[in-house]
Amino acid sequence: MLDSRLHPRLKPVLNAIARVLDRPGISPDGLTLFGFAIGVLALPFLALGWYGAALAAIVLNRLLDGLDGALARRRGLSDAGGFLDISLDFLFYALVPFGFIVADPAQNALAGGWLLFAFIGTGSSFLAFATLAAKHQIANPGYAHKSFYYLGGLTEGTETILLFVLCCLFPAHFTWLAWCFGALCWLTTFTRIWSGYLTLREAQSHNLPQ
Repeated sequence: MLDSRLHPRLKPVLNAIARVLDRPGISPDGLTLFGFAIGVLALPFLALGWYGAALAAIVLNRLLDGLDGALARRRGLSDAGGFLDISLDFLFYALVPFGFIVADPAQNALAGGWLLFAFIGTGSSFLAFATLAAKHQIANPGYAHKSFYYLGGLTEGTETILLFVLCCLFPAHFTWLAWCFGALCWLTTFTRIWSGYLTLREAQSHNLPQ
C-alpha cells in the first residue's frame, strides 16, 4: 500500500548514493549479496535477544536493497539480478519471524508460524501473477521501477519492514503484532488472488480470436 507512495520520495536519495557507488568493482548483484549477508545477521541477533543489533541489520539490509536497484537502473535492469534480488528478499522476510521464534519458542512459536504462513500467501499470490502478467505483457505503471510485475496490496514491503521495526523495538509485543499483521496479509492475499484472476481473465479474453 505504501510502496508506490514512498518510493518516489526515496528515489532521488537512492539515485544520488548510487551515483557515488557507480564505479568498477561495485555491482548491483554484489550489493544484493552484501545486503543479504548483513540481513542474515538479524537471525542470530534475534535468537540471542540482541534486538537493537537485529534492528540495525534489518535497516541496513533494506537500505542496500534499495541501492542495488538504484545502481541496476543506472546500468540497466537484468532478469538475473531481479531474480536474485526477489529470491533473497523472500529468504530475508522469512528469517526475521523465525528469529523471534527461536528467541522465545514458548511465547512466539504459534504467532510466528502464523506470520510465516501468511507471508507464503502474499508471496505466492503476487509471484504467480507476475509470471502470467509478463506472458500477457500487462503494464504496471505504479511499480515501473521493478524488474517484474509487482502486484500491490495492503501489506507490501514498506509495511513489512515497519512490522519488523516495531517487533524489534517492542519484542514483548511480537505475538500480538504477528497475529494482526498476519491477518492483514491474508486480506492482501485474497484481494490479490481475486483482482489478479479478473485481470488475467480480461487480458486473455482480449487475446482470443474474434
